[in-house]
Amino acid sequence: MKVILSEEVPDLGSVGDLVTVKDGYARNYLIPKRMAVRANTKNMHQFEHQKRLIETNSIKVRNQAQDLAKQIESSSCTIPMLVGEQDKLFGSVTSKDIEEALAQEGIQLSRKRIMLEEPIKSLGVYTVDVRLHTEVTGKLKVWVVAK
Repeated sequence: MKVILSEEVPDLGSVGDLVTVKDGYARNYLIPKRMAVRANTKNMHQFEHQKRLIETNSIKVRNQAQDLAKQIESSSCTIPMLVGEQDKLFGSVTSKDIEEALAQEGIQLSRKRIMLEEPIKSLGVYTVDVRLHTEVTGKLKVWVVAK
C-alpha cells in the first residue's frame, strides 16, 4: 500500500515522503496513529497544498531566527559573580543566568535554546551556542566577571 507520511517515522521516511509499506503495517499502525494517510489523489493534492503553506511559514520563521542570531552575535552579556581563591566562582553560571542576563539586554530567549555543555565555573570570556532554529545557530559572547 502506498502512503504519505504525516510524521517522521524512523527507518521509513520523513514528512511528506511517499512510501510503499505492507497493508497490515499501514492499516494497523501508521494510519490509526495518524502517522500516514493513504496515497490517493485527494490526499496528494491536499498534502501538496499544506506542504506549500508549511514551506512559506518555515522560510518566514527561519528569517526571523537569522535576524535574532545577528542581534545576539552583536551583543554580549556580562554576568558578575562572587569569586573565591584562584578565580573560582562561588556557584556556577548556568543557562538560567545567561537567560536572565539576556532579558536585561532586551532579548527574550528560552534557556532551553542556550547550548551550554556544562556550567561555567571560572572567570573569563566564553562563547556559547544559541540554537534558534534547526538551521540557525548564533554565537553569544558571555563575560563572567568578579563582583
